[in-house]
Amino acid sequence: MRLQVAVRRSRRGGCQTLATASLPLPAEVDPTAVVCASREAGEPWFAFEQPDRGRAAVAGLGEAVSLTAAGSGRFAAVAERWQRLSAAAASDVPDDDAGGGPVAFGGFAFAPDGGRSPHWAGFAPASLTVPRLLLTRAAREGEAGVRLTLAALVSPDDIAEELLVHLQARVERLRADALPLLDPAPAGRFQVASVLAPEHYEAAVARAVELIGAGEIEKVVLAREVQVHGPRAYDPAALIGVLREEFPSCFCFCVGRREATLIAASPELLVRREGQRVSTLALAGSTRRSADPAVDDHLGEQLLRDESYREEHAIVARRIERVLRPHAIWVAAAPEPTLVRIANIQHLATPIRAQLAAPMEALELAGLMHPTPAVGGEPLGAAGSLIPALEGLDRGWYAGPVGWTDATGDGEFCVALRCALLRGAVARCYAGNGIVRESDPAAELAETEVKLAALLPLLAS
Repeated sequence: MRLQVAVRRSRRGGCQTLATASLPLPAEVDPTAVVCASREAGEPWFAFEQPDRGRAAVAGLGEAVSLTAAGSGRFAAVAERWQRLSAAAASDVPDDDAGGGPVAFGGFAFAPDGGRSPHWAGFAPASLTVPRLLLTRAAREGEAGVRLTLAALVSPDDIAEELLVHLQARVERLRADALPLLDPAPAGRFQVASVLAPEHYEAAVARAVELIGAGEIEKVVLAREVQVHGPRAYDPAALIGVLREEFPSCFCFCVGRREATLIAASPELLVRREGQRVSTLALAGSTRRSADPAVDDHLGEQLLRDESYREEHAIVARRIERVLRPHAIWVAAAPEPTLVRIANIQHLATPIRAQLAAPMEALELAGLMHPTPAVGGEPLGAAGSLIPALEGLDRGWYAGPVGWTDATGDGEFCVALRCALLRGAVARCYAGNGIVRESDPAAELAETEVKLAALLPLLAS
């Protein structure tokens, strides 16, 4: 590990220097399982994977560096600090470039100063962490490769040998236990209740439809919160194991901060940057699934033909293309939306790709694109001020970007949907819908129940 190099740089410049080293692990190592089994009390941790995408996964323990910010400039603030930190890092990058070098993971609140409520403590409006121990799994040439990257922030008065001893001690405490199983028949009583009455949500939808009809906005996304009170504390390790089995096409993640954990199985990619290539997904308009294939196909066809859903979807796709176009050589989108089917719900989706005209890092792109009309509204300025007034809740990280970036500026961020904030025996679940001119309050309420059904059966039974 290049700790000696980092110490010399730190002393020469009179500032802290990030040092990392990477080594290969056996292909059968499960990054998420290792992190879940090895996390220690009070230690920040995360796991982020998309099983259907070559079993891609990143998972980390501890905190070598923490970057936080708030306000409208939060994306730019953490991006600038990450660029300086990673550019000056002393890193052992492997010859095959298969995942070495520093990586930062984190998320952003939906609103510039979101997450002020006590239950969101630990989840700053912008938060990036370089973990002390990072495990990554990526497919190369058809095979999964797993790596362990160690990181330390070196100060001028640090001694390299002492830092190495601390890292080695943490590595020795790693465990490769399998993820625990979810108890299929837990004892005790579960209580499920909306934080605000369902009638409040219907009234908010009705008011939004009035404003749309008056021409003040074109679309707004309104969410609601449902709490589950269980008989004992939730185990996020058991829950993430079920989520990645049930929703392999989704971004399944856990982010542990202090006593709380945010878990999700999100179907929505906000942005992925690979060199100069950018990928994203317009996802808006949804309906339920059916166990009967014929009924399931019929529901999908209805969704594809429904003018209200197609209008909602088109607003999202147009905005994404409009935002990317000034920064791209070309932007390509499918001419018609397709169906994306996951376990309990199907969505209208339009994949969108672009070739950047000039370098832009993943964090810059995330800040440029968030929030899309799929979680915010159109126009954003008018809709953004209406959302908290109509919803009556603090979204925190719900509907915000969550993901990772590396020292080259590559990375990917999903949108934190189908998520629950766990704190002890309480789970706060969130779901929202896009409201347009033809939206019906009762139907929109029912659609939030379909979206909540991704997690409620796991949390309430």
